[in-house]
Amino acid sequence: MDRSFIHNPDSEVLIIGEEEEGLRIDVLLRQRYPHHSRTYFQTLIEDGFVLLNGHPIKKRVVPIEGDEIEVCFQLTPELSLAPESIPLDILYEDEHLIAVNKPVGLVVHPAPGHWSGTFVNALLGHCENLPLSDHLRPGIVHRLDKQTSGVLIAAKTTRAHQLLIEQFSQREIEKVYLAICIGRPANGTVSAPIGRHPVHRKEMTVLPDGKEAITDIKVLAFHQNLSLVLAKPKTGRTHQIRVHLKHLGAPVLGDEIYGSSRANETLQAHRQLLHAYQLRLRHPISGASLQFTAPLPADFKHFLQQLCGSSLCQSELGSNV
Repeated sequence: MDRSFIHNPDSEVLIIGEEEEGLRIDVLLRQRYPHHSRTYFQTLIEDGFVLLNGHPIKKRVVPIEGDEIEVCFQLTPELSLAPESIPLDILYEDEHLIAVNKPVGLVVHPAPGHWSGTFVNALLGHCENLPLSDHLRPGIVHRLDKQTSGVLIAAKTTRAHQLLIEQFSQREIEKVYLAICIGRPANGTVSAPIGRHPVHRKEMTVLPDGKEAITDIKVLAFHQNLSLVLAKPKTGRTHQIRVHLKHLGAPVLGDEIYGSSRANETLQAHRQLLHAYQLRLRHPISGASLQFTAPLPADFKHFLQQLCGSSLCQSELGSNV
């Protein structure tokens, strides 16, 4: 089955090194990902889930140095999604959907290096049945990075899953993020296309031929070269807010990929200080207006108090969100 048309933002991209030249692709992938068998990768290759320079390949192909391999990991008989008893901070729940306050460090769905202990495993442990249109992401309609906290919703029925996906794709769901940034970005709308970095293939960057990416930015407070920033993404590109803030010269504090390692170390910021503060949407079944707000985590509050004091920040949030 040719799966070359599939774009998976969570797929793994790797560049073949000199020492790997001469290895068959299934052998090479087994060495790169020792937790999976060679048979597993042969199955992915046969089903078109492994691309060589953007095209499906055969398992006997021997890549050369510099080739780009993209692996779209799939659920196969050797992998299974197990329900796990993981506590959820539930903001809202009914028979159709659930909204939670995702903590820092929780991975949303199974991926290389995180085949258990994810939000999906917690959902399976919490809900009796979940829509299985995507076997690695049952119920998932959007995601947050591992180190990003805040509002995360999931569908509990197939119909709710379909309708929530439609709302996201049609940009009908309003997302409000808060970030602590280094420097002071300009207020306004950022319209800068985003694509995969041409050299650092696991990163995203602003590119002229990238996909449309739009974010509204507003600085709520500024003190000693740190800003409290409100960001409303209009599109849903991978790492969009982080990439756009870096593009504006005000990266998210604590961001190991797009931020400043010196500032992160000096200020003791141990993760990217980005929080999905609010989500506004229509209930997928009843059509009622819903708004979910996730309380700020402790480390975010710590930097917020240094920035502007708790009382001022609360009033700023109330009048601007």
